[in-house]
Amino acid sequence: MQGREDAQRGYLDVEALAGELLAPGSVFAFLAEHRGRLFPDSIMEDLFPSGRGRPSVPAPVIGSVLVLQALQGLSDRETAEALTFDLRWKAACGYGLNQAAFHPSTLTYWRRRLAASGNPHRVMEAIAEVVAETGILKGKRRRALDSTVLDDAVARQDTVTQLIAGIRRFGRDVPGGKDLIAAHGTGYDYTRTGKPDIAWDDQDARDGLVSALVTDALALLAAVDPETLEGKAADAYALLALVAGQDVEPAEDSDGTDGRWRIARRVAPDRVISTVDPDSRHAHKTREERRDGYKAHIVIEPDTGLVTAAMITKAAGEGTSDADAGAMLLGQDGTVTSDVQVLADSAYGTGELLRTLAAAGHTALIKPKPLARAVEGGFTIDDFAYDQLAGTLTCPNGLVRTITAKGYVTFGAGCAGCPLRSRCTTATRGRKIELHPEHALMREHRAAARAEGFHADYTRHRPMVERSIAWLVKDNRRLRYRGTTKNHAWWQLRIAAVNLKRLLNLGLTNDKGSWAIA
Repeated sequence: MQGREDAQRGYLDVEALAGELLAPGSVFAFLAEHRGRLFPDSIMEDLFPSGRGRPSVPAPVIGSVLVLQALQGLSDRETAEALTFDLRWKAACGYGLNQAAFHPSTLTYWRRRLAASGNPHRVMEAIAEVVAETGILKGKRRRALDSTVLDDAVARQDTVTQLIAGIRRFGRDVPGGKDLIAAHGTGYDYTRTGKPDIAWDDQDARDGLVSALVTDALALLAAVDPETLEGKAADAYALLALVAGQDVEPAEDSDGTDGRWRIARRVAPDRVISTVDPDSRHAHKTREERRDGYKAHIVIEPDTGLVTAAMITKAAGEGTSDADAGAMLLGQDGTVTSDVQVLADSAYGTGELLRTLAAAGHTALIKPKPLARAVEGGFTIDDFAYDQLAGTLTCPNGLVRTITAKGYVTFGAGCAGCPLRSRCTTATRGRKIELHPEHALMREHRAAARAEGFHADYTRHRPMVERSIAWLVKDNRRLRYRGTTKNHAWWQLRIAAVNLKRLLNLGLTNDKGSWAIA
């Protein structure tokens, strides 16, 4: 049943004894005074519909604990210790001087209850309601987008380890899986622990092991009808199918039907890197910054630094690019109205996002993507005159060509003897250009970026989003959870905590029961 906080303070209540020692304007002082208003009992009532059982941790207390845990980046055990021994935590959560915290597993219990509910991000929404009531975002017509890579909580696995782990999971989760392994998994002893006992510097030995594991995996997959599986069994089947194909290829002079396989001489673009956390991916934020984990995306209001929308995605794969996530977040941001100036770096400068912003009536203050040059130091596509109505493209030497229905332009023989050829192309058959489907919009955007005022607005307002990213990942760049869903829930809590701290720095007050900015 739902527990409720006793309105009457105990004799050793820390806030009553030493509340004046809390730093004014701190999150601790704020929660000590307003936790019941911020997280009323009604916020958690739907989690306890039966009304039976032992009383839970009261809503004002668990809401405060989750915010403080996310703010300080503590583990569940560290959180319980802080609530037991840190007087600031005790004051913020209404605990007595000699009162011990709940068991750390209680936080796991609450996360599971919230995740299974119809509103798993209610703590974030409670603070978003405070933001809305203050009116601090009213009339703010700018939003800035950015992302960062967060390290996962698991170790990267090699191909052999993934194949063995995938088969073992198949045996655990698929009905009759152990019997199937006994019948079809004859290439390796999947009950033994540790790495396979082979000569790892022997190429033939490595290929022989890979061949045996892949053959076993394919035999197990063929022995089960995936249409009959659901839940964990379906997940185990799908994971084994994935790891059995993403990193291997038929051996040289083989088509795979003879059971000879080897580790592929390439990396799958959406490679699963661990069977422990199948959602984790190789992350390539830049060419130099390569890590394993997830991508964290945010939208902020640059004048205040408040995050208005956020999400965690896989670091690679369909729908995980900055532009894809940015479009989705802007659509989810309930504070965004029409005619908003959207600021972002060149990773967001895709034709698709520009079209989405234009359709929504927004102004794209996005750094254009650098233009490719067929010849170093030579012409770019913007050096070719574009006539959208006539459907033509004119080269710098004045040669006019018609754009095909699929967006191709061929100058061909017209390049022969051209005095500008050395700056245009090295192709023996002359210059050929493929226009992006949104070429007209992207060209117009690049022209706008060269206009007076674009750079001034961009450099003035966009840096705040990088500052917000720095606040959010400070001491929290390594995730504690596995899977997109759990890490997204943590990201929402982290943002809620940082937003609350930001609001307090901006002068959050409560005047006769209403939230306002002083």
